[in-house]
Amino acid sequence: MQSNRKIREGKVTSNKMDKTAVVAVERFMKHPLYAKVIRVLKKYKVHDEENRCKVGDKVKIIETRPMSCGKRWRVELK
Repeated sequence: MQSNRKIREGKVTSNKMDKTAVVAVERFMKHPLYAKVIRVLKKYKVHDEENRCKVGDKVKIIETRPMSCGKRWRVELK
């Protein structure tokens, strides 16, 4: 069975919360009118069960069930 969960890669920007980290995911898109390539940054709150993420780490995150009001992603184990 194939999973339809989204996977993103990003950099940890904060780990001050318990079992939660903030991951910034960067993507590039072309502006619809001017055709300039622009950088789009989005931050996700991710579930980090063992508090292993440190600021600056590159991590893979995967979509999961809602863990709290703002957490719908978790760090993918390697």
